[in-house]
Amino acid sequence: MLLLAIDTSTSAIAVALHDGTRTLAEHTTLDARRHTEHVAPGITAVLAEAGRRPEDVEAVAVGVGPGPFTGLRVGMVTATVFAHARGIPVHGVCSLDALAHEAVRTGAVAGEFVVATDARRKEVYWARYAAVPGTDGAPPRAARLTDPAVDHPATVGERLGGASVVGRGALLYPGDLDPSAGPLDVSAAALAEVALDELAEGRALPVEPLYLRRPDAVPSHPRKPALPAARDGRAGG
Repeated sequence: MLLLAIDTSTSAIAVALHDGTRTLAEHTTLDARRHTEHVAPGITAVLAEAGRRPEDVEAVAVGVGPGPFTGLRVGMVTATVFAHARGIPVHGVCSLDALAHEAVRTGAVAGEFVVATDARRKEVYWARYAAVPGTDGAPPRAARLTDPAVDHPATVGERLGGASVVGRGALLYPGDLDPSAGPLDVSAAALAEVALDELAEGRALPVEPLYLRRPDAVPSHPRKPALPAARDGRAGG
């Protein structure tokens, strides 16, 4: 299966093409503010590098966060529109799971560890994981121990218990989240591998965003009704 993977949940706009066995091409751009401008060129780049066309893609996987509202939405909308136009399935993957998967796969962590990414507002998105042995000779895998959450770095730091921290959160808040290890941002190749593993085990992967809080941009006050309210159902005299 030729799988297109996209993640825009962090400052990295990550795109990869995976054939079910290996990553054929991967493209990543670091830009915390211009996700919209980079995701489409990233798709074009991986298709060109792999010598494939959009019509060759058989499924799409997308990171569903947690992540800031605007950036996360760019990747999810792009993935959904691409899949709809092609008439192919689209699958959602927790972006923190992809970071945890890469950290375990590369041997950056052992035992329990925390993944923490930038949530802005001086907070981090995070979850706790454990590197556990694979079954039937398979390599170790990342098992999530807690649901994704958003907290102040100091709050997360109090719960580390000496666990390593994977993700850009450790870089941004070293006083609270040391020691750090592993990748800083989501790899689309790792996200593709998580999606393929989950699908092979028969798990459903709904495309449901993990915002965890309200978007940064909200109306400052409720809109006033365009028409005056009726008075007791009677015409005025």
